[in-house]
Amino acid sequence: MDSSLLDTGTADADALLGKLLLDSGMDPAQLMSVMGESTGGGEEQKTSGGIPYVQVTPSPGFCVKLKTKSGEKVFINVCHSDMVPPTRDISDDELLKVLESDDMTQFRIPMCIGEPHAEVDKSGGGCTAYDVIVHTDFIRKLQTSELFQTFFLTIVCEGIEEKFTTELKRDWVILKNRRNIGKLQEQTVRTKSKPLIMDMENSFGQPESHGRPPGLIQEVDEFQMKDIEKKQAPEPRFSIVKEPADGHPEFLVAEIHLPLVKTAQTLALDVGEDRILLDTRSNVYHLDIYLPYNILQEDVGAQFDRCTKILTLTMPVQPQS
Repeated sequence: MDSSLLDTGTADADALLGKLLLDSGMDPAQLMSVMGESTGGGEEQKTSGGIPYVQVTPSPGFCVKLKTKSGEKVFINVCHSDMVPPTRDISDDELLKVLESDDMTQFRIPMCIGEPHAEVDKSGGGCTAYDVIVHTDFIRKLQTSELFQTFFLTIVCEGIEEKFTTELKRDWVILKNRRNIGKLQEQTVRTKSKPLIMDMENSFGQPESHGRPPGLIQEVDEFQMKDIEKKQAPEPRFSIVKEPADGHPEFLVAEIHLPLVKTAQTLALDVGEDRILLDTRSNVYHLDIYLPYNILQEDVGAQFDRCTKILTLTMPVQPQS
């Protein structure tokens, strides 16, 4: 890693990133999306509730020190594993073009943000550590590109803030002599993708201005087993239609009515080959149904209309053999 990036603040890099985000009309919070991916690794795969997952023990990469806005010390262990999906290798110039483009889905950085764990720093004081896992190859990118490193750490901070309801300062320091603080935690990662759910302002497909569009960072969910085992919530009203209506369909379109849901951020959706599994934060709704046709999982689209409170799934059907 360039020594100029070690034990330094990031004011200049932050200014560069801020300009990029300003020029692209986005702020960092708008770049974070939640979406599972296939790991394709060699670890033993298990299933729970019909959803496959794998245990991942990451290797250390580098450690970042920063503080919360209330002054509490925080460390981010940026670690790596081949079990996390790889990030497509692009240049700094290509990243700049993505930031300036209208299509933010053309490049994503898969990661897994683990639960916070209490640790003790070198002075004996208490602190909080977060383990963030990326693919092994991407660690090398972060060590050689200041632009990628600044962009990545800015978005990681946004992700931690949203996921754990905290506020972090951006004057981070990358430690020279410590690759991680505390013991890296084993994480349970899903091995099948789930659709990205876009918040929509209205029924005509216009994006909600305060919602989060598809971003450049995608979190590979840490699979919470307690969510599968919890008591089921009421089933929402739903309908499924074929397109076209006669013969073998090209698509299935599902409309799921969720009147008590405010935003897509509270939804956890999985579409299997022939199954829809939907849960909501606070256990408001639970839907688990099987479909009459096999679905092309990777091409499923999902949109949540904040006005009508309807989640619409567009599911391409596998062709007849």
